[in-house]
Order: sequence, then structure tokens, then C-alpha cells
Amino acid sequence: MRLDKYLSQATGLSRKEVKRLMHKNTVTVNGELVRDPSLHISLDDNVVFNDGEVAAPTPRYLMMNKPEGVVCANDDPLHPTVISLLYDEPRPDSLHTVGRLDIDTTGLILITDDGQWSHRVTAPKHKMPKRYHVTTVDPIPESAIDDFAQGVQLHNEPQPTKPASLVIINEHEAFLTLTEGKYHQVKRMFAAIGNKVEALHRDAIADVLLDDTLAPGEYRELTQQEQELLGV
Repeated sequence: MRLDKYLSQATGLSRKEVKRLMHKNTVTVNGELVRDPSLHISLDDNVVFNDGEVAAPTPRYLMMNKPEGVVCANDDPLHPTVISLLYDEPRPDSLHTVGRLDIDTTGLILITDDGQWSHRVTAPKHKMPKRYHVTTVDPIPESAIDDFAQGVQLHNEPQPTKPASLVIINEHEAFLTLTEGKYHQVKRMFAAIGNKVEALHRDAIADVLLDDTLAPGEYRELTQQEQELLGV
């Protein structure tokens, strides 16, 4: 990794600010004064910046309880974004959501700056299960359990959905677990059986549950155990 990128990620300063400070004899690598921002360093090198040792930048893995009305994007001209809610997080612009939830869908969203891990979680071939709490306008028939387990044909899709697990809680509520993520898939699956989704909340990805102490819009780091469950 380039030294200026390393210092930028570790301190929150821009690369321009890092380069300016490096000309003031503020950076040493393994005891040697360095002014070259393009110097390639490893995570094992000892980097001192402004007389303080700089810890190696590490990837960040967060969970948020996404509120309604917020979009899964870094920038949006019309709506608040998930990234804009990371008030206390340094360098929020380097983070992104792992997949997306619709603007009116609430619940568990993962956030990271680790692009490779993000791809593994969202790639269809890994079949990472995601569970949704669904509230519908009309009663949910028992037949929907078998319909969803076999796969349903969505409008304008060439293939039926992959098998999904439906657990009916009561007439108008159910848990639906998917291993794929087609556009508006939950809503379209219920529309395919003649029903309409009134509210949608994701509460789990794989074996990681949304922390029920997080109010809408709040977030925290994933624990080590949660990271391991999600393949970090």
C-alpha cells in the first residue's frame, strides 16, 4: 500500500494533507525519515506520524438498523442515505452498504470498506440467507409455504425464484428467508400469489441477527463472532 494512502486511512486526513505534512519531516518508516508519499509499505512496517506510532488501517464491518425513508447509497439528491447517518464514523465516504434495502424497508444493513468481503456476502453463488419479517394486507394462505418452497414465477423474469422458506406467524405476518436478491423480490413474490406487502423488515443475514438494542438509524461494529459467521 502507498504510504500516503496508509496514512490517510489511518488518520482520516486527505492524501493532499498527508503529502503537505510529509514535507515537514513528520513521517518515519522503520526509523527512517520519509518524504516520498508513493513509498510502498506493508502492514508490518513501523510508521510514526507527528511523533506518534500509527496503527495499521484495518477494514471496518458495521451493522445498522436502517430506518424507513433512508436509501442505501453514498449520495442521493432527494433522500437521506445510510452513509449520511454515520455521524461519528471517520472517513464515511470510504464505506458502502453491503447490498441494498428499499427505501421503505427497515432493518439489518451491513456496511463496510472491504469490497472483497462485500462481494462474497452479496454474490448469489454463496447463497447467503437473509430473513425478512413481512406484514401483508390480505391473509397469508398456508399454500404460500409450498409455493415459495418450490419457487414462484415473477413478472418479467425468465426463471422462477429459488426455493424460499416461509414461516407464517399469524394471518398477516410471516418470516421469509431468501438466498437471492432480485429487485423488490419479497414484494413481487407476494404479488405473484395475489397479496400485497404492507411492511418489510430484515432481521437476519445468515446467523447474524439485528441487534435489538439498536434504534432506527443507530449502528455498531460487528463482533468478532459475527464477523466469523459472515466469513470475514
